Amino acid sequence: MGSGWRWLWFVLALIGASLALQAGLVAFAGYVLLGVLLLTRYLAKAWITHVEGSRECKAEPLQVGGSVDVTVKLKNTGTLPVGWLLVEDMLPEFALEQRPPRVNIKGRRITVLYIPRGKTKVIKYKITFAVRGYYQIGPTFVETGDVFGLHRRHRVLTEPAFVLVLPKILPLAQYEFASKRPIGEVRLANRLFEDPTRTAGVRPYQVGDPLQRVHWRATARTGELHVRVYEPTSLAGATVLIDFHADGYFSRGEPARSELAVTAACSIAHAVSLLNQQIGFASNGRDAAERIRAEALEKATPDEDDEEGFDTRDEARERFEEVAQTDRLRPVQVPTRRGYDQFEKIRESLARLEQTDGMTFARLVVEVASRMPKDATVIALLPRVPVETSVALGQLRRQGYAITVILIGLTDDDEPVAHGRLLAEGVRDVRHIRNEDELQALGERHAGGPSVYNVAITLA
Repeated sequence: MGSGWRWLWFVLALIGASLALQAGLVAFAGYVLLGVLLLTRYLAKAWITHVEGSRECKAEPLQVGGSVDVTVKLKNTGTLPVGWLLVEDMLPEFALEQRPPRVNIKGRRITVLYIPRGKTKVIKYKITFAVRGYYQIGPTFVETGDVFGLHRRHRVLTEPAFVLVLPKILPLAQYEFASKRPIGEVRLANRLFEDPTRTAGVRPYQVGDPLQRVHWRATARTGELHVRVYEPTSLAGATVLIDFHADGYFSRGEPARSELAVTAACSIAHAVSLLNQQIGFASNGRDAAERIRAEALEKATPDEDDEEGFDTRDEARERFEEVAQTDRLRPVQVPTRRGYDQFEKIRESLARLEQTDGMTFARLVVEVASRMPKDATVIALLPRVPVETSVALGQLRRQGYAITVILIGLTDDDEPVAHGRLLAEGVRDVRHIRNEDELQALGERHAGGPSVYNVAITLA
């Protein structure tokens, strides 16, 4: 029971007692107080029910650092002016509480307004997104009531808008994640092209051979036309796996490490797509769109006339927990295949990816292994390497997959342990990045100079 009802019962009891005791002045005061209560209650209800809201916000995908202008219009459609209205345009708490903040706001999204009858008030502010993600803007929450604070009325106006901020793409100096396999180990699903940078030998000229293949030295030495023969390229695309379990990302290094993992995955997927190869993605993280839907279900408080609502809040919470548990145990995946829009699907999934504590990386490997082509290199981005993870990757290697592991920001103490566990399972292509500069030189550094694997042997 609200404070307004308590005051009402108190006033009625006061009037009844004063009439019984024949205290006319007290009864008159009770009548006045009762009139004030009824008037303020009427005004509070009239103010809140005659306010309409609308939102203007572009919901197109943005790059990191992009901005969006938000405009909220509130109109008083009643015959009375709204004395005061506290307005707050809601934003996700995680975006505001994180340090440094994920969003920067210019303008006022929380304010108090006086709205004359038939008039419209406008709230404008600008949001700049510093980190990729899937952001909910709105809805608009309004509150009003009488000047004595006896009656408070709340209402939610406007539909929320959703803005997708895409992860960054860094150019890789060289893509060197090719599947170097013995001939006959795996039958490739797609016919690959010859690599003009890798000469396998020469053969006599045949009708139809292009002139740029002619080997002039061999032709001059033998007196007959000879052409170069190139090795077939060993690149057959990649499937990128990201470990986004919350236990691997400590709060001290966040959000830098998780964002580095997403940037690395997006950059690798972009490099593979430019080579017109198949590319796929899977993660044990959570889709932000699913999280928002689950949170909306948790907060659902049905109206009295809503027959499809929940009888109690506990019932709604139990339903939410069931949905949340189901979503947590379902991997986020874009199947490995070729296609013009394949990279855009992966980039959008990476933009919405969030950490979760539901599925381990080892379980993720078991879930998606049957749907990954064996002619594509498995690139695993890991913030840590527990024994279960190394065993799962070792099992993939024994099944015929080519495995590359990229360690994300491991400490000097954890790195040798991670290398040792992976080496014990036969995973030899292991690399380590700590920042975006190392990411850009990832393939180049591994192709030339000492490999990270050799460094791990030295440390061991």
